[in-house]
Amino acid sequence: MTNKALSIAERTLLEPAGLEPSRLESIIGSILEAPVDLADIYLQYARSESWMLEDGIIKEGHHNIEQGFGIRAVCGDKTGFAYSDVIGFDTMMTAAANVRAIARHPADARQIVSVAKRTHRLYPATDPLHSLGNEDKIDLLRRLDQLARQSDPRVEQVIVSLAGTYEVILIATQEGALHADVRPLVRLNVSVIMVQNGRREQGSAGGGGRTDYRLFLEEGRAEGYVSEAIRQAQVNLEAGEAPAGSMTVVLGSGWPGVLLHEAIGHGLEGDFNRKGTSAFSGRIGEQVASPLCTVVDDGTLAGRRGSLNLDDEGTPTGHTVLIEKGMLKGYLHDRLNARLMNSAPTGNGRRESYAYAPIPRMTNTYMLAGPHTPEEIIASVEKGLYAKNFGGGQVDITSGKFVFSASEAYWIEHGRITRPVKGATLIGNGPDVLTRVSMVGNDLELDPGVGTCGKDGQSVPVGVGQPTLRVDGLTVGGTNV
Repeated sequence: MTNKALSIAERTLLEPAGLEPSRLESIIGSILEAPVDLADIYLQYARSESWMLEDGIIKEGHHNIEQGFGIRAVCGDKTGFAYSDVIGFDTMMTAAANVRAIARHPADARQIVSVAKRTHRLYPATDPLHSLGNEDKIDLLRRLDQLARQSDPRVEQVIVSLAGTYEVILIATQEGALHADVRPLVRLNVSVIMVQNGRREQGSAGGGGRTDYRLFLEEGRAEGYVSEAIRQAQVNLEAGEAPAGSMTVVLGSGWPGVLLHEAIGHGLEGDFNRKGTSAFSGRIGEQVASPLCTVVDDGTLAGRRGSLNLDDEGTPTGHTVLIEKGMLKGYLHDRLNARLMNSAPTGNGRRESYAYAPIPRMTNTYMLAGPHTPEEIIASVEKGLYAKNFGGGQVDITSGKFVFSASEAYWIEHGRITRPVKGATLIGNGPDVLTRVSMVGNDLELDPGVGTCGKDGQSVPVGVGQPTLRVDGLTVGGTNV
C-alpha cells in the first residue's frame, strides 16, 4: 500500500459517506466482541466502460459505476458475510451485527494469521478511462477495423472491442490495519471472420494489462493484434480435419498455459485441498509431475493482468512455488484456508466485488522454462499434433479430467510441421498430464493479457503462461487420418 493509494481510497470511499478511519475500527471492534477467528471490511469503488465496433459501427457502449462494502466474520470453517451498496456507518454496523452471529463456539484465544509486511508498487494509481478522449477511443477502433479489412479481401466481418476499469479498494482488518489499492485494467480485442469458397473461419487476438489506454498507442501493438487475428483466420481456412487417438502433443508457448491453469492450477487452490476434493489433496512432498516441470503462481509481475499489489484481504501478493522439479511444494491460500491448514497466506484471497466473500484464486500461473529449444521439440516428434493456441475447455477439479479445444493446430510428421488441422480436442487428466511431459522449451512466454477465470460464480482477471512442451501419449479427439 502507498500513501497515495490510501489517500485516494479515503477520499473516494470514506469522505463521501462521512466516515473516518476510526469508525471502521469501531465496526471491526463490534464484530470482535464475539468469539470469531477473523473479521474484515472490504470497501470498493469501480468505474468501468466498454466499447464495441462491428461492421464499422459502434454497436455497444457501456459505462458502469458500482460501489459498496462487504463485511465478513469467520468462525472455524464457517463464514458470516453481509454486503450493501450503501456505504454508511449505521448500515455497516447493522451488517456487522449480522455477521458476528456466525460465532457459535465459546470464547477462546483467537488464531491470528501472520501476514507478510512486504509492499508492492506493480502498476500506476491511474484512471485509464481518462487516458484517452472518447473520440480518440472510437478513432482507434475504426482504424483497426479498416486495417483488418484492407489486410485480406476475404475478411467479411470485423469486431473490435475496448474495455477499461478504474477500481479503488480499502480493507480494514482485525489487526487494526488499513490497506488500500488503486487498480487500473485495460483490454483491446480484435476478432475477424474470413470467407473462402463458402467456408467461414474466425481469428482473434488482443491484449492488455494494469495500465491505461496509451498501451495500445505504442508503435505496432494494436496493429499486431490485427495481424494475428488475420493470420489465425487464414490458417484455419486452409486447415484439414484433425487426427484422433493417443499421440505425442506439442503445446505452444504463452496462452496454451490456460490448460495448465485449468487442469492443474485450480486443483492447487487451498479450499479444494482442505476439503479433500482435489486430486492433489494430501500430496505435499510427492512427485506429481515430470522432474522437468516447475510451476509457480506469481502476483508480483509488474503491470500484468493477473497481478495485484495486495489481495482482497490485504495480504501482499507473492511468488508461490507450487510444483518444483515435479514435486508438489504447496497450495494457494487465502487467510481462512491458511489458518485451517496451518499454513501462511500466499496473497491469493480474491473476490469479484464487494458483494462476494474472498476465496483462494490464482493470479499469474505459469511453468518455468526448460533446456530445449522449440525447434528441438518439434524435430523430436515422428508423428503428432502441435497445438499452438487454445479456445475453451472444461475441467473436473475432483478427478482432474479435462477437455480442451485447440483453436489453432498443426500436424507434425517426421519432425516437421506439415499442415494445419482443425477440430482437435485434447482429453486427459491434469495430474497425469504433467507426468507425461518429456521436453520443456526455453521459450517461456506469458499470455498477452486477456485471461478471465471463473470459480464459484465469481470472475477475476488472471494471467497464464508456459514454454513449448512435449507431452507423450495424450488423447486427441478429432477425425482419424
